[in-house]
Amino acid sequence: MRRTSPVPYIFLAPYFLIFFTFWAWPIIESFRLSFQNTRSPAAGFTLFNWARLPSDPAFWAATKNTFFILGVQVPIMLVLATLLAIALNSQMLKAKGLFRFAFFAPVVVGEVAYSAVFRLLFNGDYGAVNHALRSIGLPAPDWLNQPGTAMAVLILVITWRWTGYNAIIILAGLQSIPKDLYEAAHLDGISPWRQFWRITVPLLRPVLLFTFVLSIIGTLQLFTEPWLVTQGGPGGATETLGTYLYRTGFRSFNFGYASAIAYSVALMAAAFSIFQILVFGREK
Repeated sequence: MRRTSPVPYIFLAPYFLIFFTFWAWPIIESFRLSFQNTRSPAAGFTLFNWARLPSDPAFWAATKNTFFILGVQVPIMLVLATLLAIALNSQMLKAKGLFRFAFFAPVVVGEVAYSAVFRLLFNGDYGAVNHALRSIGLPAPDWLNQPGTAMAVLILVITWRWTGYNAIIILAGLQSIPKDLYEAAHLDGISPWRQFWRITVPLLRPVLLFTFVLSIIGTLQLFTEPWLVTQGGPGGATETLGTYLYRTGFRSFNFGYASAIAYSVALMAAAFSIFQILVFGREK
């Protein structure tokens, strides 16, 4: 048998070392911790953390908030992203590169920077939004200290940041659709509205499914926006699974229970993704 040279594996060794140290080992260690009561290390293997999840009201409140964002924000964002992608793909649009950059720019803005900007914009006392509302005689709510308005601001922030990102992905899908199909439909007298539903949407289905699955996974892991903009408040009204996991692990130092929460989020994301792929990913 021909001998395999060890040289390629020597060059790959640093990557594998980093991968196992900072990726594989933490995943395995987190799974092990989920079966330990880290506040009582002598207890050894236990199902205490997993048994606690169904009876933890804070966990279910965070889950409810996360699924509310998932059910409201994700559809709005994907609809806006699709409309934006169609507009950016229009032949009548000039300076397409400039507009694409402008709508994609929020993704590259620092998370702390744009979170601080939105906190200032929606400040109840001196925010620019309330200043504009007062100038035209409208009531100025305390946006970040009321449950309903705080959730609305959070949804607005997430939509502002990720709509352009998804629009660029959908735009790539639009540009892969053969123009001959639209030309043939136009010659047959099919209206643009019917072309959209009969040609664009069916051929965009794999791309829309991809963005939908990514959005579901991202929402279930949502941490940055609720932590930096609303800090999970007021009174836990915008607490998500990500912020609750952080509080449990790095504020209460209950790493075993935090690991159980993390794996429950991973299981939810996997279940949703598999369901979407099985239901909407089948070819007709």
